Amino acid sequence: MDFDLTDEQRLLKDSVDRMIDDAYGDFEKRRRHQSGPGGYSAELWSGFAELGLLTLPFGEEEGGIGGGPVETMLVMEAFGRGLVVEPYLSTVVLGGGFLRHGATAAQRAELIPLLAAGKLTLALAQLEPSSRYCLHDVATTARRDGEGFVLDGRKVAVLHGDSAGRLVISARTAGTRTERHGITLFLVDATAPGVTRTGMATQDGLRAADILLEGVRLGAEDVLGEVDAGLTLLEQVVDVAIAALCAEAVGIMEDLQRGTVEYLKTRQQFGVAIGSFQALQHRAADMLVAVEQARSMALYAAMMADEADPALRRPAISAAKVQINNSARKVGQEAIQLQGGIAMTLEYKAGHAFKRLAMIEKSLGDTDHHLRAVSEADGLVEAE
Repeated sequence: MDFDLTDEQRLLKDSVDRMIDDAYGDFEKRRRHQSGPGGYSAELWSGFAELGLLTLPFGEEEGGIGGGPVETMLVMEAFGRGLVVEPYLSTVVLGGGFLRHGATAAQRAELIPLLAAGKLTLALAQLEPSSRYCLHDVATTARRDGEGFVLDGRKVAVLHGDSAGRLVISARTAGTRTERHGITLFLVDATAPGVTRTGMATQDGLRAADILLEGVRLGAEDVLGEVDAGLTLLEQVVDVAIAALCAEAVGIMEDLQRGTVEYLKTRQQFGVAIGSFQALQHRAADMLVAVEQARSMALYAAMMADEADPALRRPAISAAKVQINNSARKVGQEAIQLQGGIAMTLEYKAGHAFKRLAMIEKSLGDTDHHLRAVSEADGLVEAE
């Protein structure tokens, strides 16, 4: 199997790496970006638009660059190294995925140009107080009202939900709370009557929101995909997002491992660099092994993310998330311990990287959840 990048992929990687190095190379710049409206830099978001990153998933006929999971992996690795705070995962990977796979021609014609220009951000409102990581545990209801629907319910911890212009909301239009059938996805204006957002900062420096839906009236044109059959679309897009999270985690771990080795080379104790102590060398080597294991599984996730058969795709993505979670915890903890007290200070990047890895570990399914998914699928199945 050929793992070499194409010329176009190398060009994309180089362009994104340069942009992130310039925008986030100095860690103090991240603090300035966080102080912007919505918790990120509007100027940098416009820079993403100029580079074409906001239309990465869309074809050239829609003004995009026709990127797939590999291109997304390259972007997210760079974002991980910089600890980027802009809403790329929520808007482009998740939101763009729903537009690409579930939107009507009219919805795409309206929204993709706005997204491409950096004038629209999106957020997925799926998680509920009692649902944990189960995508088909949906208590929010959408009852028929003539040709349209009325939404009632509550969504929690919606990533970048406090600043998004549109929300992708999962609601139950038929069946009981945990049935797979009967889930419909809706595209909702975040400022619509009946939508109440309570914004909050997350511990990794990003933003989220709890969202209350009270009698939100929608038309048939606000449906994404098929009525009562939205779970398949939801699972498909979330699997791509998990692959993107895996790539982001690899970028963070790579930067943490490199920074830890540099610290070991420069920190003096007993008149010598602490990196000369064999015990610490062994631990640094274990960090490198964990990073490379994670990288391999992130590549696997990227290759499987576009697999049409969920029986093949979903266990593969879950297996990748298990390894990413395990490596993230290993690398993060070792980086904090080997760099000592300085790693926990707010002025130092390592502690913030560890927080982001901890959040990724819990995002879109923790280790136990994905181990259970692999087990229930009887392991990984090789595609024919």
